[in-house]
Amino acid sequence: MSPASVLYIVPTPIGNLSDISHRALEVLQQVDVIACEDTRHTARLLSHYQISTPTWALHDHNEQHKAEQLVTRLLSGKSIALVSDAGTPLISDPGYHLVNRCREAGIRVVPLPGACAAITALSAAGLATDRFAFEGFLPAKQKARHDKLESLKEESRSLIFYESPRRLLDTVAELVAVMGAERQLVVARELTKTFEAIHSLPAGEMLDWLSEDDNRSRGEIVLMVAGHKPDSEALPAEALRTLALLRAELPLKKAAAITAEIHGVKKNALYKYGLEQE
Repeated sequence: MSPASVLYIVPTPIGNLSDISHRALEVLQQVDVIACEDTRHTARLLSHYQISTPTWALHDHNEQHKAEQLVTRLLSGKSIALVSDAGTPLISDPGYHLVNRCREAGIRVVPLPGACAAITALSAAGLATDRFAFEGFLPAKQKARHDKLESLKEESRSLIFYESPRRLLDTVAELVAVMGAERQLVVARELTKTFEAIHSLPAGEMLDWLSEDDNRSRGEIVLMVAGHKPDSEALPAEALRTLALLRAELPLKKAAAITAEIHGVKKNALYKYGLEQE
């Protein structure tokens, strides 16, 4: 395989065209072809930096088919850069099938560091950053969205979502219903652009604030949710499930003692809870 047979993963600006590295520009200039989500969108970036490298469309609808063609080109000694419309490819954007096929074929994949809306937003959100979970876009249908949020209700990490302007209000309303009006939310929109705004409020107040002005939901949006902070007196759901299973086979006192040992919770609290359920 030729040394030129390399797939470069190249992040592009999420708004401000100046937010691109010298290395990224060099790669885009030197590769044989640029695989991009939307050739018209990428053309604006390339034109701004006077880059004339040919482009190929690689989007959700054609990725599996085009990936095979691109792998064939790579195996013949060509070099390819993968970009998305904005930010880091594959992060809620196309590219997984291409990268996967390249690794299966033994083709070198070289990732470049760069812009990512999720990380950019989190860095300025004022939420905990030591542990966080990126969840991408929530399901479009209400029940599926509700079920997803229910599954994340007791997640202690900060949560990061991408959301569309037309669904933001519905999603925040669902967050209020599932996680409570006091859960802290941060809405970051139009990051790095002229109308960049980052707003933090408890979920109930955020719902009212967004409802007051449609402009507050416009643009590219990152929605962040503070992690769940359990009540120190509350018994974890996992411990209650364990207690119920053991209680079916053992006396309550013994079941509570074993559960307390497994989950590191107070035996007396478990015993009291068990009595209340009888």
